[in-house]
Amino acid sequence: MYASNMNQSFHHIPVLLPQTISALNVKPNGRYVDGTLGGGGHSEAILEASSPNGSVICIDRDQQAIQAATERLSRFGDRFTVHHGSFSQMASFVEGSVDGILLDLGVSSHQLDEPTRGFSFSNDGPVDMRMNQQQEKTAAMLLDELTEEQLANILYQYGQEPRSRRIARKIVEGRPWTSTKKLADCIRRASGYKNSKKHPATKSFQAIRIAVNDELNQLHQALNTAFALLKKGGRMAIISFHSIEDKIVKQSFRTAAAIGTPRDAYGHPIVAPIGRQIFPKGIDGKKNDPTNPRARSARLRVFEKTT
Repeated sequence: MYASNMNQSFHHIPVLLPQTISALNVKPNGRYVDGTLGGGGHSEAILEASSPNGSVICIDRDQQAIQAATERLSRFGDRFTVHHGSFSQMASFVEGSVDGILLDLGVSSHQLDEPTRGFSFSNDGPVDMRMNQQQEKTAAMLLDELTEEQLANILYQYGQEPRSRRIARKIVEGRPWTSTKKLADCIRRASGYKNSKKHPATKSFQAIRIAVNDELNQLHQALNTAFALLKKGGRMAIISFHSIEDKIVKQSFRTAAAIGTPRDAYGHPIVAPIGRQIFPKGIDGKKNDPTNPRARSARLRVFEKTT
């Protein structure tokens, strides 16, 4: 049996909380979307800042998160609604336009801290990694069906793991996988890393998780939808935790602001901008939230719609 600490893990302080609420320019009676509800920390802060009648449409793939967050937010009554699904589906949950949209990407604190979810190798658990537990395919199933070449490509592209081929070879040789500890140990031995500051399996676990949950495609879809849902003057705030996600967000915001896009003979953008970047370089979590260990690799980017 794998130990559970679900109640404790839902009470971590959200990353860059005051910076995010400020960046969203939350106003009384505003209407907002929290596409990654998690434990409800960001939604709680938005509801407090938007009182007396502001509302939040909350979305999450994780039913455990929804249960915990619903209890946390119960004091706000009908000022919030909760939907089980991906933020890429937000158009299905939102009628009309909104004043702000928040996405806190990647794995949640609870998912990392709960061994039975299989996201972490710090404590042993099943090789699961599903954000939505109703999803059929687990990480173990994915690893069973991938060819060595397909797995190596995933480790390299999603985890930026330079030793992807040798790691993939050993993972394929060792399947089926039922233990995160054993999988992490296999990756450690296959990688040959000896003096790394991070655990040698960190990048590979990240890559497998991204593949299982189709995270990058979900992000692309969500960005396209979010731009359309924002009101004029509305803002989108996105917190990312690794360079692949941050690059997608950065480029999407630059394109929407017509930065680096094709120009006509007079120097005007061929496709007109729909808004502007706030804090073009982003807000660094390590510098701006130094006491929160979850913020070490975080970066907050903000976009304001102006049309």
